[in-house]
Amino acid sequence: MTKLILVRHGESAFNAKSLWTGVWDVPLTDKGQHDASLTAKAIKDQAPAIAFTSKLSRASETLSIIMQTNNWDIPVHAAPELNERDYGDLTGMNKWTVEKEFGVAQFTKWRRGWDDSVPGGETLKMVYERVVPYYKQHVRPLLEQGSNVIIAAHGNSIRALMKYLDKDTDREIERVEMLFGEIVIYDIRSDGSVAHKHVTKVNIGAAPPA
Repeated sequence: MTKLILVRHGESAFNAKSLWTGVWDVPLTDKGQHDASLTAKAIKDQAPAIAFTSKLSRASETLSIIMQTNNWDIPVHAAPELNERDYGDLTGMNKWTVEKEFGVAQFTKWRRGWDDSVPGGETLKMVYERVVPYYKQHVRPLLEQGSNVIIAAHGNSIRALMKYLDKDTDREIERVEMLFGEIVIYDIRSDGSVAHKHVTKVNIGAAPPA
């Protein structure tokens, strides 16, 4: 039995301002860096053999902090397939301003819907169609061979992968969130199927004093 560890990046500069981030490359805040170090301590005994992350710096920086904190010297693969969802014309806009302007129903569809596209952006279904093939080709074979794997990515790229692993319906995935400070660990059988799923919530709290 091998382990697949899924970690969302820490707070970014846009997250701190409640802005739609998507594929814009923004750094972690001081709190986000602190969040990553706390996440590292929560998984220090998992010992992955290989790591994957997106091409966006907030995810790769989170992974780097985790590896440095735990003294993990393992190969890292960065792939655009694991990038966050492209929020198109909403990118850079304040989420709560969008909710007020377009209404709760439309806001919820854009934010959590399975096949509800934002203007100029991606649906969660489109994210699934790039994340899952990448997982099948590059990650699952390693798990089947007995290697523990960690993936540091984004709320929606992780949700897309969880839909596949949990066999969620299109409606069920709309109710699934990957929150800051959550760690999802899957026990994977030698045939690539899921044996167990564990969810841990790290108490990330506020940023440490400067």
